[in-house]
Amino acid sequence: MRVLVAMSGGVDSSVVAALLVEQGHEVVGATLQLYDHGAAIQKKGACCAGQDIHDARRVAESLGIPHYVLDRESRFRAAVIDDFAATYARGETPIPCIRCNQTVKFQDLVELARDLGCEALATGHYARRVEGTHGAELHRAADPVRDQSYFLFATTRDQLDFCRFPLGDMPDKAAVRAVAERLGLAVAAKPDSQDICFVPEGSYDRLVAKLRPESAEPGEIVDLSGQVLGRHEGIGRYTVGQGRGLGLGGGSGERLFVSAIEPGRRRIVVAPRAALARTEAVAGEVNWLVDPPEAPRPVQVKLRGREAPRGATVAWDGAGQVMRVTLEEPNIVAAGQACVVYDGNQVLGGGFLRAASVDRAGAAA
Repeated sequence: MRVLVAMSGGVDSSVVAALLVEQGHEVVGATLQLYDHGAAIQKKGACCAGQDIHDARRVAESLGIPHYVLDRESRFRAAVIDDFAATYARGETPIPCIRCNQTVKFQDLVELARDLGCEALATGHYARRVEGTHGAELHRAADPVRDQSYFLFATTRDQLDFCRFPLGDMPDKAAVRAVAERLGLAVAAKPDSQDICFVPEGSYDRLVAKLRPESAEPGEIVDLSGQVLGRHEGIGRYTVGQGRGLGLGGGSGERLFVSAIEPGRRRIVVAPRAALARTEAVAGEVNWLVDPPEAPRPVQVKLRGREAPRGATVAWDGAGQVMRVTLEEPNIVAAGQACVVYDGNQVLGGGFLRAASVDRAGAAA
């Protein structure tokens, strides 16, 4: 078939393109230019920067396939970078990779693929697309360490039907690099991308402060009773669950963590770790890859990308368009992060966690 491959310039997407060529498919490569790569060209470990575009083009040339570079800087700025800063300014924790997949990557690349007469879009994501009795299903990758299904929950059913994930059955990254070496790809030893691609050297708070100055305004750090323990230099520096960088000193008391962020009052609420754990959560912007459950359903959920799925029950509130989650074991719930729902290895859907209400004293309700 004719396949469009999303080529980031890294080893994963390069291997996808090379494998599809080896299998006899007609392959077209496409790379998204997502931000000012002139400013980031010297930054190692960032996807879609100048060097990565060059690497993608070089791999495409070696494979003898056409290669397109799509300028999506403006769209990426509005859909991902601005949203990233706005989320921090609301006192929440963003996941830009999900927003990027949800908007720029899958929407734009699926549209391009269809315009070019392609029958599928292939990416280097570590996930599996399985043909089920009711259509395409999204499953966890064979390698649990590399699994990226959490970051793909917002893929629509139509997009999932059109997409392919050739690396989903790879046992580990070493196997992928071995394929790259066998096929003679110039990027076989290229390091994996690190950090958030548009945040130089991980200094996200400076970017947030530039785009949302209110997030850098100082305020109070208080405990659950409202007692002032210290000062902070902007809520954009903090996330729920954070235990470092609070500037409260050592002391002999119990270690404190960020329990809640109140942007309206510019307050950071801290508490012992045990006080952060909750058994109830609510998620909005829900995307279902199966029919929504008509009654509460036992499932497994992930509240952050690197944790293992844990037992829970989810209920779909169709009227409120929210998913209500009851966790079997207490966990830290950070607004802005994703709650992704699994049945074994299959992704059923997911949504973005909403903030718990905070009472007048500062305690999360």
